Amino acid sequence: MTPRPGTDRDNLLSALRNARKDASNLQGAGPKSAHTRLLDYLDWVSDTARLLHGQVSDRDLERLILTRRYEQLLSAVGTLANLLDERVLNGLVALELGQRVDAFNEAITAIENQVQRWQPYGNFVVPDTSFFIQHEQKLEKVEFGPILNVWQSPVNLLIPIVVVDELDALKESRDRRVRWRAGYTLAVLDRLFDNISGRAHLRAAPSIAPPPGEQSSSEITVELLFDPPGHQRLPIADDEIVDRALTIEPLASRRVTLLTYDTGQSMRARAVGLQAVKLRKEIGDEPEQDDLKEERSKTR
Repeated sequence: MTPRPGTDRDNLLSALRNARKDASNLQGAGPKSAHTRLLDYLDWVSDTARLLHGQVSDRDLERLILTRRYEQLLSAVGTLANLLDERVLNGLVALELGQRVDAFNEAITAIENQVQRWQPYGNFVVPDTSFFIQHEQKLEKVEFGPILNVWQSPVNLLIPIVVVDELDALKESRDRRVRWRAGYTLAVLDRLFDNISGRAHLRAAPSIAPPPGEQSSSEITVELLFDPPGHQRLPIADDEIVDRALTIEPLASRRVTLLTYDTGQSMRARAVGLQAVKLRKEIGDEPEQDDLKEERSKTR
């Protein structure tokens, strides 16, 4: 399930449960003509689609409600009841309602599992590819307290699989430092997720209090965000990363922070309401003209 940004997870679960109950009631309703049962089913589809529109993705609506059989029944509503035997038509509608109840059961379970997955307390952070490549500290040494202005509260790093794919591609970069950082980060992730598929610990919370005047390091966990089944990535990787971060917020019921060194990426995030921390590196003084010529010649 992919709730839309801004969706309240409790309201969504309530809507799904009500829709499932209504479908189940229609499925078990007493004796009716096949045509009446068909019209009741179509009314249920219209009401449920209107209720869930704006809360879940179009793909979820198609999977849950606006199925191919619904389109067939809708397109033939004027003639189907006259051409088909009452028993056959009742059977088609009953079959579709039964499958809708099953689909809603699966959707509700999926949402409940996702809510439980994002239940732990802490700060949810999505680092983009530029963070792993450009940050002065490598992944195992990063102190997130100064970056996020949080201390002692756990930090949960959520890494979309598209970032892993970009790091894999950067292992072939002509820049030696970029190649090393990409390979190092992938090696850390490979080690963390060698035997687990959920949340991995990158750094445990300190067992003793820090000296007076010093801030305590945070516990840091890492989780990979795999593409959902049937998911189609957005054409631009930066948009895909932002989109994956946005889908977490309704389920986690908290803000998710994007970490990036890319100006365009931070602008994309803020434009859609995602909290972003734009990190910077000192660019130094403007190079002299001779330095620019020498730099151009090196790249030829």
